[in-house]
Amino acid sequence: MARVKGAMMTRKRRNKVLKAAKGYWGAKSKHFKMAKEAIMKSGNYAFAGRKMKKRDFRSLWIARISAQAKANGMNYSTFMHGLKKAGVDLNRKMLSELAVSDKEAFAALIETAKAAL
Repeated sequence: MARVKGAMMTRKRRNKVLKAAKGYWGAKSKHFKMAKEAIMKSGNYAFAGRKMKKRDFRSLWIARISAQAKANGMNYSTFMHGLKKAGVDLNRKMLSELAVSDKEAFAALIETAKAAL
């Protein structure tokens, strides 16, 4: 049976890790062992960050809706309850866009929510 030498694949694997660690501070971008650990940790941070991004945006949308609802004389929870009772199915992202860009349409939604309560 022929002898299998793994130098090529080992080098490819190491270069892939070192390329991913490019720009890291100190030895983390130069030494394979440290780069591998840094890549694993940064991957975990990236995974958690993708989840946190969703939470952060949702809280931003809620803050925008709340501010505009208060400006029209209604608090956030009452406004959302009124919309639900009125059968308006707009998500928070679209409501926040309306609150920022089209204040007249948002005021109309406030009136719809008030009428439904």
